[in-house]
Amino acid sequence: MDIFSALMEGFATAISPINLVWAFVGCVLGTAVGVLPGIGPAVAVAMLLPITAKVDITASMIFFAGIYYGAMYGGSTTSILLNTPGETASMVTAMEGNKMAKSGRAGAALATAAIGSFLAGTIATVFVTLFAPAVAEFAVKLGPPEYFLLMVLAFTTVSAVLGQSTLRGMTSLFLGLALGLIGMDQISGQARYTGGVPELLDGIEIVLVAVGLFAVAEVLYFALYEGRVVETQNKMSRVYMSGRDWRRSLPAWLRGTAIGAPFGCIPAGGTEIPTFLSYAVEKKLAKGADKEEFGNAGAIEGVAGPEAANNATVTAALIPLLTLGIPTSNTTAILLGAFQNYGIQPGPQLFTTSAALVWALIASLYIGNVMLLILNLPLVKLWVQLLKIPKPQLYAGILIFATVGAYGMRQSAFDLVLLWVIGLAGVLMRRFDFPTAPVVIGMILGPLAEAQMRNAVSIGEGSARVFIERPMSIGLLVVIVAVLLLPRLWKMARARRGGAALPHGGVEP
Repeated sequence: MDIFSALMEGFATAISPINLVWAFVGCVLGTAVGVLPGIGPAVAVAMLLPITAKVDITASMIFFAGIYYGAMYGGSTTSILLNTPGETASMVTAMEGNKMAKSGRAGAALATAAIGSFLAGTIATVFVTLFAPAVAEFAVKLGPPEYFLLMVLAFTTVSAVLGQSTLRGMTSLFLGLALGLIGMDQISGQARYTGGVPELLDGIEIVLVAVGLFAVAEVLYFALYEGRVVETQNKMSRVYMSGRDWRRSLPAWLRGTAIGAPFGCIPAGGTEIPTFLSYAVEKKLAKGADKEEFGNAGAIEGVAGPEAANNATVTAALIPLLTLGIPTSNTTAILLGAFQNYGIQPGPQLFTTSAALVWALIASLYIGNVMLLILNLPLVKLWVQLLKIPKPQLYAGILIFATVGAYGMRQSAFDLVLLWVIGLAGVLMRRFDFPTAPVVIGMILGPLAEAQMRNAVSIGEGSARVFIERPMSIGLLVVIVAVLLLPRLWKMARARRGGAALPHGGVEP
């Protein structure tokens, strides 16, 4: 009953006219961001952070949340029509959705994506409503050793899952940790790694790093390496689904939600794993003529399942963000920075100290899902028109917007120089397949992990045994080691099996 009462109070706040406007603008902007290839929600939130600095925090968070899950809806549009995923989470949708579009079933593909996103997002929001307070209550019982190891787990999982290799992911992570150390030491007050530059005494703004790595780097990378014409648009049929499409989509939506929601609750590095896993499950379960459509004419389950898994994951990802202060993706990392900009640190105490904000945010998820369903079904053709904006003009506008926003934070020319240096570093990282998410996560969580480690060592009177004296700490250490070692052992085992099978089933070169 307490949860229901708190949620009703959250709805009372979320349905105020100004908050509804912010939610609607966020949903529209998020959908447009998802439709435009290569511009993810992380870029949009990073660019708009400086502009919303004077906006009420509740309205601001509702706005950013609208962008966050709106982009996940919109990303399916270009995946299906143009085979150009607007977000990495839509890569799997493109595999079957574009084949359906080329077979004249674009309408059914877009409809199952929109309805599946709504269904999965709503179920996952109920999941957040019911379980986030319980996770917060459990998290209060954790001490500094557990918190430090929990952050180490976030570091290792995100770094291991994102990017082309664990080594590259770890390199990006340590770069972020190094950037997080710049400035005044939290405990001693000594200046660290500032190089005698006064502007660095307060540290490097996370917003500056986010805008540089995502927005500026995206524009420069396009100018240097891509600059090519987008694929020709496919014809779109009416947005409807037949009875057979509904019968095939409904189980896929539910299975995708069941796969995606748990992945959102753990620091597992984004939506790529659950969407690919959902696609594999749907392909495995398909039979007869339905199975033949996979990879050929396009199977509707291959769109419905991954889209549901995608939206369930991004919604459930708010649980570790709000209750533990741990982001699991680019966008949640920047949302964490947005909370910190307002002087609020997400964590176990958030449901106590800022209950009105949290429940208004959760209530806005229900409202936003309805708004997005209304936007996505009838307005699909409108979003496709956005793709006709020439890329050079589009990216030029993003660059101007990012530069003005970064300068507006402190009116500092030094910040502009730093922004472009970070942007060039982001181009190099993209060019050589170094993931950028671990940089942001390392920079945000690094100082927090350092503080928890110092507290833990103080509790243990200088002994590292404090990290292995409690059952929860030992369990987290085992999981961290497993995350680092199991993928390597799995690859070695597969390589050995492949080598052993060659003389029997393979062909000698």
